[in-house]
Parts: sequence; C-alpha cells; structure tokens
Amino acid sequence: MTNTKIVLPEKGRSKQAVLEAMKAFGDNDPDYKNGKTWSLVYYLGERYTQFLNDASQMYSSANGLNPMAFQSLKRFETEVVRMTADLLNGDQDVVGIMTSGGTESCLLAVKTYRDMARKKGIKKPEMILPESAHVAWEKGAQYFNVKAVHVPLDKGYRMDVNKARKAITRRTVMMLGSAPGYPHGVVDPIEELGAISLERKIPLHVDACVGGYLLPFVEQLGYPIPKFDFRVKGVTSISADTHKYGYSAKGASTILYRNMDILENQMFVFTEWPGGIFASPGLLGTRPGGNIAAAWAAMQAMGKNGYLENAKKIMDTTRQLIQGIESIDGLEIVGKPDMSLVAYRSTSKKIGIYAVGDQMEKRGWHIDRQQKPECLHAMVTPLHQEVMAQYLGDLKESLEYVGANPRLSRQGGAATYGMVSKVPFRGMVKKNVLNMMRDMYGPAGKVVDFSESDNKQNGVVEKIARLFLRFKNER
Repeated sequence: MTNTKIVLPEKGRSKQAVLEAMKAFGDNDPDYKNGKTWSLVYYLGERYTQFLNDASQMYSSANGLNPMAFQSLKRFETEVVRMTADLLNGDQDVVGIMTSGGTESCLLAVKTYRDMARKKGIKKPEMILPESAHVAWEKGAQYFNVKAVHVPLDKGYRMDVNKARKAITRRTVMMLGSAPGYPHGVVDPIEELGAISLERKIPLHVDACVGGYLLPFVEQLGYPIPKFDFRVKGVTSISADTHKYGYSAKGASTILYRNMDILENQMFVFTEWPGGIFASPGLLGTRPGGNIAAAWAAMQAMGKNGYLENAKKIMDTTRQLIQGIESIDGLEIVGKPDMSLVAYRSTSKKIGIYAVGDQMEKRGWHIDRQQKPECLHAMVTPLHQEVMAQYLGDLKESLEYVGANPRLSRQGGAATYGMVSKVPFRGMVKKNVLNMMRDMYGPAGKVVDFSESDNKQNGVVEKIARLFLRFKNER
C-alpha cells in the first residue's frame, strides 16, 4: 500500500482495465496453484475451479436470507446437509444448516449450547475444550460470554480424557473434541468423551471442520481412524467444512445436530420489527447464494468415488511426507497424525525450526509456524503429490544450511516467532499484536512484515525479547 489518498474514481474504468488491475494485485500472493502453499487453499486445478465459478455465478445474486423466496438455495442446502449427514453416519433425525465457514459453525455451537443451558438455569456457562482446539472456539467463548475451560493434551497430543472428566462442573454446557485437531492432525478420543457425555448428560460437539469430508474416505481406505461421528451415541453435533476437503468454493461449511430439539436453540426469531417478522437459522442475515450452490455442485461432481480417489492420493502423499521427514536427521514428527495434517520439529537445540521455515520461504514455499511445541505445519492436498520430492529436498537443504549457520535462528522471522512463543508476558504479546492489527486495518492498510527490513516491527520484537531475557536472568 502507498500513502496516496484512495477515493472513488470520478469516472468508472473499463471492465477490462479493472480486471487487469485485480489480477496484478495477486502478484505477491502465495503460489498455491503450483503447490507452494500448505494451508488455506484446497486447489484442484483450473478446470475444476472454473466449474465451481460457473456454479457459483449461476446463483451469485440469489440470497439465502429467505428460503421461501429462493427455493433453489433451500434445496441445495437441504441436500448438502442430508448428504453430509449420511457421510457422517447420521440417521433421518439429523438436521442442520450451511454456514459461511468453520468459524461460524463453531460460533453457532457455542451459542446453541449456551442457550440450551439457560433453560436449565445456568447463568455462568462453561465449556470444556482441548488445548489444541481451533481458535474459533476461543472467539465463541468471548463473543457469547462462555468460559473456556482448557484441558491439557496427553503424550499423543490428544485431549486427556481423565482431566476432561475432572473439569466438568454444574456450569458445564458442552464439551468439544476435534477430528482432527488442526495443530497435530490427531483425532481426539471421541468415543471416550461420548461415554462421559451420556453419563453426565452434557452435549458433545465434534469439530470436524477439517476432517469431516476426508476422514470417512480415509477410513474406507483401511486406515485405523477412531470413531468420531454420529456412530458415537454421545455426539450431539458435528461441524464440517465443504470448502476444505469437500472441495467447494470458499465460504461454505455445515453444522449438523442429532435432532431438531437441539437445532431449535440455534435459531433467531424476532416478531416486533416494523419491517415484519424476522427469522434466521444462523449468524448471517443475507447468505450468499453462490457459495451454497457451489457446495452442492462440488459434492455432486465429486461423488463418493471422486472423494475416495482424492483421499488415496492425499494419504499416499502424506505417508511420503512423514517418511521423508523421519529420514532427515535432525527432524521428527509431532505426534502420530491420523490424516493429512502434519507437524514436525527440530531435534537439535542448536537448530531453530523457525529458521528452517525462513529458509524454506526463501525457496518459494509458504510455511506455517506453530508453538507449544515450536514446529512447522503442513496440510496435504492432492496437488502436493507433484511437488513432494522438491519439498523434501528443499527441507533437507534448509535444515543443513541452518545447522551450518546457527546465527540464523536468532534473526528475521525465526527470531520473531521464537521470541513471541516464549515470552511469559502474554498480555504484552497480545497488546503488540493488537497494535499490528491496528496498523493493518487502519486508514493506510499497512502490511506487517516480520523480515529484518521492517525496522518498526523488529523494534517491537526486540523490546519483547529484552524483557523476556531480563526476566529469565533475574529468576
């Protein structure tokens, strides 16, 4: 972004000029079309993308706000929900809606179970989450004033069942298990949590936003996937994103409940508005018709055979990734992933894994970094089969380069992520992150850069680092 004042043009530009300008805006975006991105995008090639665009464009002006007006969208939504319920072993009583994405699905579950609990007189609700739960659940806790009670993970990075049981109180309104958890790619012990759910009469939601449209097919391929869906009697709801491994257009997810008595608590109805009686099943009013239509189109075009074929390609590639990482001296996998999400870390105190990530980015890869423990993360899609050998080769070279140049672990992005992950003053970190957000969404729309060339940002990091080091030295 520049400091030039941005205003609405006096005269409209030609449509072709606008499209060319828009295309140029993406020059610095991650190169997901060539498999360089290991998160955010589930790309299946230009022909498939054009198919989704065609399906979306057909209903791009339609509005899912009023299902009685746009009956086409209601049919799409109903059939997506029914197909998903069948995939997740739900019976004919299972109901649900489509949402704008996994975050909305998670928020709705929090709202639903909070309101159910209100009917029982619970005024200070709590929900039990594994420490690996997606941050959308933290957002839900904050938005709907539900206390998040965090349960530690066991040695396999799964939710500790015994500690989950002990965390239950009279104020507990729901429990959560992930299938899988995003950070480590492992499925929480849903069957054990389901037994607790039935025993204590506490709703159990399964966050299968990532795995909902992949795990059923991975299981069909013969992989030992723990039961996580409606086969587990204690499970009361499941969220699954069609825009992830359902290969739909971005902006589409589902949330399913075991029966209407639960879903009813999610709905909003207001009867006193001068504009008329208003009812909505989810958070949004206007609901983009194109995303709903594209989700239906994706599931119809894929079919079970298409999903199964992609699942095989993904799992073959994931095994290649895991075996490749394990063959590199100095790296190890974090936990034992159940599907296609893999985290790995350095086994040497002299080699910072974030510095390895920096070197990988210099080789053109878009790398995700995680903390607790410090590691790098990769989410495998079918496209990665074509680039796996290159990725593993670059990874080995990057690790060797950092090993030969240990100072790199204290510079650039490695220093930023490493220091922020260790600083004990989490309030200070939060304040500085909020300042970054203010810069990004302020009038200038700045782009935050963790590179060494960003002096202002490094100043913040250096202050955090100095405080952290002083704290350590004074203990």
